[in-house]
Amino acid sequence: MINSDESSALATSNDDIQIIKKLQDTAASMRKELSKVIVGQEEVIEKLLICILSRGHGLLMGVPGLAKTTLVNAVAEVMSLDFSRIQFTPDLMPSDITGTDILQDTDEPGKRAFVFVKGPLFANIILADEINRTPPKTQSALLEAMQEKRVTANGKIYRLPQPFFVLATQNPIEQEGTYALPEAQLDRFMFLIEVEYPSRDEEREIARQTTRGPSEAIQSCITGEELIAFQDVVERLPVPDSLYDYAVDLIRATRPREPEASEWLKRWVSWGAGPRAVQYLIRGAKARAVLQGSYLVRQEDIQAVAYPVLSHRLVTNFQAQSEGISVKDVITRLIDELVPQSV
Repeated sequence: MINSDESSALATSNDDIQIIKKLQDTAASMRKELSKVIVGQEEVIEKLLICILSRGHGLLMGVPGLAKTTLVNAVAEVMSLDFSRIQFTPDLMPSDITGTDILQDTDEPGKRAFVFVKGPLFANIILADEINRTPPKTQSALLEAMQEKRVTANGKIYRLPQPFFVLATQNPIEQEGTYALPEAQLDRFMFLIEVEYPSRDEEREIARQTTRGPSEAIQSCITGEELIAFQDVVERLPVPDSLYDYAVDLIRATRPREPEASEWLKRWVSWGAGPRAVQYLIRGAKARAVLQGSYLVRQEDIQAVAYPVLSHRLVTNFQAQSEGISVKDVITRLIDELVPQSV
């Protein structure tokens, strides 16, 4: 909660208010265009938009056939961004995604030189399909590019285009022959976005739309330059000091080794979230506030993004599993028990 004095001290500029209004209109148009090829999944789309506006990367978790690839491709189309799909397989090498030097002829007769040929990572939106199907060395190459926004080949640095997002998919079943992402690498993803089965009515509509011929073409709603401007205004959105405290307290409450950790948390959780989670809580809350039509971050914004931020950062133990306690249950209880310092 925010008192009136704090709210007035965090007033958003008139220019930013105009940009935010345009962002809200653009987001509505994007949802409308995406609905041409995606039935339902409003919550998944909302989380993807929050992720992109926050300059974060997303990990989509869901069984095959839930249109994860179609959704990411549609997002790239609606944003007029270069799209690249990488199908991760056990034999994929780091150079297959980053690029490699190839010996080619030069303009001078008889002379040849190495020329760097860019890999599929050099696009605005990368779909890393089934990221857990490829060995750790190739996973690390992708995750380095996500963190540094660049690729290093033979000692030379090549900057990736901006904006740059990685949306990876992971299949929760058929785990034989896969390489699970370590917790330290999972931490590079801002959100874990769970893609659920559609409702009965949605599944009926999917059957209707996909069996009657080509779907309606998606129209572009935004350019890369406009997206960067929207990202900048999201970063400038005011956050009250009390909510910085709330975000920090929420993340610290996930760590069983902290002195103030609850006894029930120590019993169920082996490992909590790190400082990067605080950053993503604030960034995600800012983007959500803008999409909700607010010019100031509120407590409910932080609570709403806590689930996708923390779902892959908390490690529950055997005790929790034996009692049927999920990570979502832990997050819900933390939110219910944590009282903001300033109300």
